[in-house]
Formats: sequence, structure tokens, C-alpha cells
Amino acid sequence: MERYAAGQDAAFGDLYDALGPRLLGFLRRQVHDDGLAEDLVQQTFLQIHRARGQFIRGAEVVPWAFAIARNQICDTARRRRAESSVAIRDGNAEAIDRRPSTEPSADEVLHAREVASRLEDEMSRLPASQRIAFELIKQEGLSLAQAAAVLGITVTAVKLRAHRAYVALRAALGDLENEGVSK
Repeated sequence: MERYAAGQDAAFGDLYDALGPRLLGFLRRQVHDDGLAEDLVQQTFLQIHRARGQFIRGAEVVPWAFAIARNQICDTARRRRAESSVAIRDGNAEAIDRRPSTEPSADEVLHAREVASRLEDEMSRLPASQRIAFELIKQEGLSLAQAAAVLGITVTAVKLRAHRAYVALRAALGDLENEGVSK
């Protein structure tokens, strides 16, 4: 990022290769829509490009990029809410975007698929603050300090949110594990 911020346009490819897949995975889990997630990755990199002159040398690029991605999610959600309210007010309720179902198909009977589906269901039930903290630490591999920087909260608050998510997920998946033993 430092090379790109210094004006070396060729460094963008390296930056994209390093951050793109991680951002895409994070955004897919947040929006549950592959097309939208890909659009948000592009919007995130556009914002990175626009703000590259403001990047502080020596700063960590990962939390900075994830914070930009998180802001893109919030902006998109706000836009969609505004569009939905306009559609309802105009009597055009069909124009409201419907999210595709995240339920597994009937042929996904393998135990691994069942566990993955249950985990996804339980993750969606978590409060957004806990879910995002957990995903940043456990799935994206960010440190507590990096996750705190992305979320704009203290390290202690990140620990608490991630721990609460972990406890809730463990309890939910423990039920599934007990079901598997009794079969």
C-alpha cells in the first residue's frame, strides 16, 4: 500500500491480490449475495484508490481496508432502505429487493453440510456487533487491535463481543453434536 500511495500504480495489482479475496469473503458473509459482494469489493477498492494519498506510511492496511468495506456495507444498506421506502410510498412494492434464501437445499444431507448450515443460521441470529467482531477475528484472522480499529471500538469491547458470539455458537453447535451422538 505504501508503494501505491507513493504513486506507483503498478503496486495496485499486488494490493488487490493480497486484499481482494479476504474482502470478498468478508463481504459475502455480510450481505449473503455474491453479486453485491463483488460490487462492494470494487467500491471498496475505488475508495482505497481515492484515499491513497491520505494513507499513513507505516499504518496497517488490512484494518483500514476492512473499515472501508464495512462503511460500503452501511452505505449500501442505507441506500436500499431509502429505495424501499420510496417504492412502498409510490405503491410499487414489487420493486423492493428480495434477499435470496440462505437455507440449504434438500439434497445437502451430509453431516458437514448440516453443521455448516446450522452455523450460518446461528451466525445470522447473533447481534450484528457480535457477529462482525467474531468474523473479523476468527474468519478473517485480524488481531484484536486490528478488529478494534475496523469497528472503531476498544480492544476490550472486541474481546467481549467475540467471546459472546463464541459462547452462543458453541451452545448452538453443542446441541447439534449431541444430536449426532444419539443417532
